Amino acid sequence: MASAVEPTYWLGKDTLRVSATLFAENRLGLIEGLKVKGGLQPRSVVVLQGGEQKQRYCTDTDIVFRQESFFHWAFGVTEADCLGAIDVDTGRSILFVPKLPESYATWMGRIHPKEHFQEKYAVDEVQYTCDIVGVMSNLKPTVLLTLRGQNTDSGSICREASFEGISQFQVNNTLLHPVIVECRMIKTDAELEVLRYTNKISSDAHKMLMKHVKPGQKEYEMESLFKHYCYTKGGMRHVSYTCICGTGHNASTLHYGHAGAPNDKTIMEGDMCLFDMGGEYYCYSSDITCSFPANGKFTAEQKAIYEAVLKSSRTVMAAIKPGARWTEMHRLADKVHLEELVKIGILKGSVDDMMKVHLGSVFMPHGLGHLLGIDVHDVGGYPEGVERIDEPGLRSLRMGRLVRERMVLTVEPGIYFINHLLDQALADPAHSCFINNQVLAHFRGFGGVRIEDNIAVTESGVELLTCVPRTVEEIEEFMSDPGSPFSPVNIQ
Repeated sequence: MASAVEPTYWLGKDTLRVSATLFAENRLGLIEGLKVKGGLQPRSVVVLQGGEQKQRYCTDTDIVFRQESFFHWAFGVTEADCLGAIDVDTGRSILFVPKLPESYATWMGRIHPKEHFQEKYAVDEVQYTCDIVGVMSNLKPTVLLTLRGQNTDSGSICREASFEGISQFQVNNTLLHPVIVECRMIKTDAELEVLRYTNKISSDAHKMLMKHVKPGQKEYEMESLFKHYCYTKGGMRHVSYTCICGTGHNASTLHYGHAGAPNDKTIMEGDMCLFDMGGEYYCYSSDITCSFPANGKFTAEQKAIYEAVLKSSRTVMAAIKPGARWTEMHRLADKVHLEELVKIGILKGSVDDMMKVHLGSVFMPHGLGHLLGIDVHDVGGYPEGVERIDEPGLRSLRMGRLVRERMVLTVEPGIYFINHLLDQALADPAHSCFINNQVLAHFRGFGGVRIEDNIAVTESGVELLTCVPRTVEEIEEFMSDPGSPFSPVNIQ
């Protein structure tokens, strides 16, 4: 008998309740997408493979499991080593779970019956993975649709479903990938609600750091506090990506925080902080960057660079709407940066001429932003027929297509003083003619400023999902106010 309680993912307390209907809706959307795409044979069955539990190198130490993204989008399953099938004709869903050995009950906990997973995930049927050939044979599929395609950010090929005996069936591994990617790119109401939640918790975590940071602390303390807040207040066991806690010159390292630069610097008086971190809830991501002075008070130079980036951010967000070309949004950010750098005195001459030689990429070598969803760099940026533009800056842009309603995107302009890029520009006559090196010298070692917000595209513009202080005045006032619910002592 079916449970009277709606299947829901919930970690208790104030964490978000996510109904299993989110994934049922995704499966229906996939079926519709396949039918619109065409080329389907009758009795086609989608087969997706979930993630596997892995160990650390050659040891028996488990890596904390996180579900494979396509499988999560379709089934919302938190357990490892599963497969899923969707009958395209009927919409019937089948979840395949591993048949666990008796010893599992001793070491890992209760072995649940198949009915437990059927109720937990609101699927039509649950079977064991070892029985998949027999179950599939009973369905009498004309073709199995498996997932094979390239991630245009990593270059890696996604995990294609495979099981012993699959050779008995006709398999098509080209039809599914472009359709499911398009489905993932356009968010449902239920997905948007989860993304609002990840932004709310992550925004509050950033605000807590703004209250806590002070010279003399270590960058890794900020990383630790961010993770602690997201897990304690939001039930977020995972962060969306490696935390970036760059201060001073480290703020000019775009992907700071990796093993070779592990957020280990002491924060100094006069440093700008660039904290780029996002929590992840039920595999849905956030990606937020806040830049502010460690001591809570902007210097004239810090204010000038910060307000240049803020103007770029707000100009771009005002221009985003369905039909906008994302590459042009990137160019718009570059243009604003160059105009502001001329006002500051770092650059001189015609901004139009600077644009022709891609001078903006010296100060912002990365792309303006990217799709966001179950992956922090979500799929769909470069579908077939949309090629990267091989120009400085734009070649690093993670999306090249037109903006569409219900896309969720990051908008993350930045200005950085990266020594080797500055040195290259000064050695290039096409660039150096625009640079006032005497003024630029004052910004060597400055680091950088990035302002990153998450937005959902609406019918006429954008919904801002991120909620943190952004203007210089807001930041200084917020950091100076001692009365706040965002103190670390209040997150226990």
